[in-house]
Amino acid sequence: MSESAKPHHPSPQVKGEKTHASDFSYVGIDAILEQMRRKAMKQGFELNIMVVGQSGLGKSTLMNTLFKSKVSRKSVQPNPEERIPKTIEIKSISHDIEEKGVRMKLTVIDTPGFGDHINNENCWQPIMKFINDQYEAYLQEEININRKKRIPDSRVHCCIYFIPPTGHCLRPLDVEFMRRLSKVVNIVPVIAKADTLTLEERDFFKQTIREELRANGIDVYPQKEFDEDADDRMINDKIREMIPFAVVGSDQEYQVNGKRILGRKTKWGTIEVENIGHCEFAYLRDLLIRTHMQNIKDITGSIHYETYRVRRLNESNAHFKSQPSDQPAVQPKANGQPEVKPSAPQANGVAAKHEVMSHEM
Repeated sequence: MSESAKPHHPSPQVKGEKTHASDFSYVGIDAILEQMRRKAMKQGFELNIMVVGQSGLGKSTLMNTLFKSKVSRKSVQPNPEERIPKTIEIKSISHDIEEKGVRMKLTVIDTPGFGDHINNENCWQPIMKFINDQYEAYLQEEININRKKRIPDSRVHCCIYFIPPTGHCLRPLDVEFMRRLSKVVNIVPVIAKADTLTLEERDFFKQTIREELRANGIDVYPQKEFDEDADDRMINDKIREMIPFAVVGSDQEYQVNGKRILGRKTKWGTIEVENIGHCEFAYLRDLLIRTHMQNIKDITGSIHYETYRVRRLNESNAHFKSQPSDQPAVQPKANGQPEVKPSAPQANGVAAKHEVMSHEM
């Protein structure tokens, strides 16, 4: 049989694989998206959310509602006799969540004791220190000579700040906290327990808060200066017009018109948490999880952490330059007598850190 008469057997095609044999100009660059997706699915994701606000504003309930599971500190470690701590305690708890094959390590950081005392002066300082401590831990891992292939990320990606539903204006504590912390972390303000306000009171309160934020130079997430293009600006402008989100949280399920819903049952009806006609919880959920999660993490890494990193490296360089290289460093021995050792920088080139500084602009 001649060569031309031999039957042609096409090569087997892998199930799900697209063929581009007919497209002469096809190179295959678009396949990188599928490669990135597979790698991301293997590695999983990390998200660290801090919740700040005085007791009784529904912080734990809202977090349980956001992720539809018991992820808050109080849900895991119930303590009915828990007293108000004398100082602000930073407590975090991590969970591994999986949905449709996508794995995420969620860490919820709570700040019990914030705003619960008669004198709340400088109560933001422990929170600022905690945030900077996480930046410092990441920096030390990053500059190690033999660093890990994947550095554990404990940096706070987002801080949800709970505003009491007074209906009047922000308290001095609210203004001071957001003014200072907005420079080091992404802040998303919410009006807690918004079902205690009428629609008119809610709209007036939201407008008042936006005006106070502008008057005090407080730039909450999404920050206008970080919009990447016109499309981003258009989307984020709509979000900025809704901030702060008036939210209601509930982890109680009810049946309404044959549908299972999360809500709060009252004498006059059921408040549906995910119904945008009842509250703005759905907008908050979409912002944090469905539309802006990666952007929140990107701004944490490329803006807030980068600002901290540059400052720390500049401080370390100034520290080493100020020390004469020809003079030995004197260090105490175990018996209390001075021991002379030649001074030398650390292998990573960054001096040991004794006090965490805020990196306010």
